[in-house]
Amino acid sequence: MTAELVRGQNHPLSEVRLEVRISAGKPIVAGATLSDEQGRVRGVEWVAHPGAPTLPGLEVSKQAAADHRLAFDLGALPQDVHRVSVLLALPTGVGGPVRFGAVAAPFVAVTGLDGREVASYTVTGLDTESAVVALELYRRQGAWKVRAVGQGYAGGLADLLADQGLPEARQLAAGINEAVARGMARSVAAPPPRTPDADRSRQTAAPAQGPEQPYSGAGSQGAQGTVPPQQNPYTPAPQGATADGTARAGGPTQPGLSPAAPPSPSTAGGPVDYSHPGRQTTAPPPPPPTAPPAQPGQPAQPVAGDATGWSMEERLYNQVWGMFEDLARTVAAYRSAVDFADSRMEKELDQVLSDPRNRIGGQGDAAREAARAKHAQLVDQARAALDRDLAQLTAEAEVVEPALPMAYARWDNPVWHGYRAPMEIPMALRLGDLRLPETENLSIPMLVRLPLERGLWIDSGRTSLEGTLADADQVRRLAMDTAVAHAARLLAVYPAGEFTVHVIDPAGTGASSLAPLTQSGVLGSSPAAGAAGVADVLNRLTQRVDLVQMALRGGAADSLPPDLDTAEQLLIVNDFPHGFDDRAVTQLRYLADEGPAVGVHLMMVADREDATAYGPLLDPLWRSLLRITPVPDDHLADPWVGHAWTYEPALVPANSQVLQRVLAQVAEARRSWNH
Repeated sequence: MTAELVRGQNHPLSEVRLEVRISAGKPIVAGATLSDEQGRVRGVEWVAHPGAPTLPGLEVSKQAAADHRLAFDLGALPQDVHRVSVLLALPTGVGGPVRFGAVAAPFVAVTGLDGREVASYTVTGLDTESAVVALELYRRQGAWKVRAVGQGYAGGLADLLADQGLPEARQLAAGINEAVARGMARSVAAPPPRTPDADRSRQTAAPAQGPEQPYSGAGSQGAQGTVPPQQNPYTPAPQGATADGTARAGGPTQPGLSPAAPPSPSTAGGPVDYSHPGRQTTAPPPPPPTAPPAQPGQPAQPVAGDATGWSMEERLYNQVWGMFEDLARTVAAYRSAVDFADSRMEKELDQVLSDPRNRIGGQGDAAREAARAKHAQLVDQARAALDRDLAQLTAEAEVVEPALPMAYARWDNPVWHGYRAPMEIPMALRLGDLRLPETENLSIPMLVRLPLERGLWIDSGRTSLEGTLADADQVRRLAMDTAVAHAARLLAVYPAGEFTVHVIDPAGTGASSLAPLTQSGVLGSSPAAGAAGVADVLNRLTQRVDLVQMALRGGAADSLPPDLDTAEQLLIVNDFPHGFDDRAVTQLRYLADEGPAVGVHLMMVADREDATAYGPLLDPLWRSLLRITPVPDDHLADPWVGHAWTYEPALVPANSQVLQRVLAQVAEARRSWNH
């Protein structure tokens, strides 16, 4: 049973491997400090923060977000550490709130690795404070406990760290704020909320609700409560988790590109406008009214691009997110209505059986039959509302899918037959499709923002859906085919010369799948094989990460070596961990953690069970990657309503030559660019 703590209260911890989940209404910085028996932090190396997110036995988020997951292994902490303080702070210099009194009270929960809550604490009573120590995990007589602290600091992180005895408190606080500002500048935002007139669910005519009608469709806010705002279910971050660490229970949201608002023409003789012309200060324009008005009592006719945005690409992106929100909401309402009907029937049956006189005879049978009839009526009513909403979403999907640009389109979309190398990087990329068990005939494109904020792990092992593929070799081949299809799509949607792909194939087992890439000549170099080839590629990419990081930190981004490839880099790793020594594994972890911020991305084709010999060493690597599968698999979870979504990869149709034609065009564009 969860212990709901109040300020100053403590609770024993029965396990040492834990997670601390943090939920807040606005992006906040989450970190932790280690301290000795006297409560002093001995140095900056005892502080885990976005600029240094990993310490022995401790890992925190690398950026500000509304939701975090911090990982703790108390048994792996240094022996002289007796206290771990979980700290929260509002990021500075990014235009957000500057005091906790202006945001929702943060909620902090300590959970086991299985997600079971051990203790929780809502940090209330804050006002002018911009940093707070939320919890303490401390050791007493060999056992660990958690205490709710809630100590706030109006002076922010500098005062908080100074209070814990850190001499370099102000310098470290400035470094943390700088690291967070850089991360937020490169991050992508959650899909913008849809305006009421763009929400198709609320446009649907809903029947009047009474006490026996707990559900009336996707827009219902009746007995089931109001659904919280949408968050990205397959976006980054170690702090967001799913059943396998791929999508968070409230993971970090990824913000998006905000196209510049057109400057207003100045009037003659008027005041000078000193605002930055590239800064967006107004909402994007609404979509043009292209659809005829709906007839009374009829749902609106779906139109591609009916969301808000500065361009058709942005409108379609927002529309796809709106469809995802609508589908999640309507299925959540349906499931809640069915649960309501089940609990009602159980309650009525219990009431009947509680009277011994009703257990036998016609009166009891009639009462039971009436309860079952009411249950069937409520379920049928909920199903009818669900079918109504699904029909509307299906009609919209049929209109939107053909209108999607290349980066969002399936491989069988005719748009690929007219491929030309683009001049600009798109907003997002399609990795596959998402659907729910109730919607077998309706799927929503799975779009991730560019540039990638997380690497990809393509699972070549067993999947959770029974009866998909029994042949392990065929699954491994499909996993490599999936990697090639995603790499080809990335090459195709980036301008010529702005994306480079490297491959590590230690034993050469992926040669047949890699043939489209190798034969077209779009790879940066031949696939690396053997220990020497693996070491060479990893050394070059880790060196590139180091050089770019040093240049950016030193403010000398224009002084990079002339032979350095400044394009975004993608490394495909096949058959991991076979052929990788400890040094190579460490380099891969480094690339997964530090690479995305400087344009180096990782795509691993691996079976996690094959890497169990490495023990917990690889756990941070798996958590930092987004898991996708080569066959349909129900492993992606969203933090909004808790659905387990089935992911279907975006594969090239069998016997199609579209991949070869597109890669030939990419190779030709690269040759023209080089000349």
